[in-house]
Amino acid sequence: MKSLPTEENFLGISEPEFFNYESSKVVIQQVPYEYTSSYLQGSKFGPKAMVEASHFVEFYDEETDSEAFKNFGIATMPELDFTDLTDEAAINYIESETSTHLDNNKFVVSFGAEHTVTLGFVKALKKQHTEFTLLQIDAHSDLRLEYHDNPYSHASVMARVHELGVPLCQIGIRAQCKQEADLIKSSPIINTWYAHMLDRDDKWMDACIEKLGEKVYISIDADGFDPSVMPAVGTAEPGGLEWGQGLRFLKKVVKARKIIGFDIVECAPKEGEILTQFNCAKLAYKILCYINSENGFQ
Repeated sequence: MKSLPTEENFLGISEPEFFNYESSKVVIQQVPYEYTSSYLQGSKFGPKAMVEASHFVEFYDEETDSEAFKNFGIATMPELDFTDLTDEAAINYIESETSTHLDNNKFVVSFGAEHTVTLGFVKALKKQHTEFTLLQIDAHSDLRLEYHDNPYSHASVMARVHELGVPLCQIGIRAQCKQEADLIKSSPIINTWYAHMLDRDDKWMDACIEKLGEKVYISIDADGFDPSVMPAVGTAEPGGLEWGQGLRFLKKVVKARKIIGFDIVECAPKEGEILTQFNCAKLAYKILCYINSENGFQ
């Protein structure tokens, strides 16, 4: 498969041996699917904006003392084309594309538009892994059985994941309907740490990690972070994770568990504002640096 050249790839890597598909362990998948956005639109521009912003992220990470990408390589794939594809057809397309990379023994990082796309990633991963936990950082629980009469809405994606029997650990939730709250209370495989539970100290981090299985897939909605960190999102909510707090948590998760992939979604770029896409790009590289310094990409 052909990855994008230097001027278009993640981090703007110039040495082919570090961005060619064949020689890279990590694949960046751009998934600009936006069909059910219910407030501000524009998340379909998020994946490309994150890749472009990554060109201003330093190769060297001071926390791990490394230019980590040189240890595993990062191949950036062209944007997926969703012409005439919506709902189940779009999910099936995402599942198929993701499965191809997994079958090629790649560690898949996906930049998505609306959160619906995560269902495709999870369905692909279930073919490779009999058990894993989905760790969700998000302002919204996304557990509505359907929204606007659409079971494939971004507001329903975790309901679909839950139906697949994948355990959920949710962090930073601060907006949901009663139906979602009731499902959380009744389900033995959903554990939720609401935003108001994160302010006192960091004890919640270890409590969450205890609920995670050995293998973990991470899904990060940009609005899971506070709007002071990620302002350009589809549905912002005050009171989210702070930058340092989020990194401390993710570093602990990576150290304690095997990460089998992750996605970052719902960045909706705004003209004249670059903070959100830059922070999303830096967050992606931070997670890769943590994985490289701990367990590596197995």
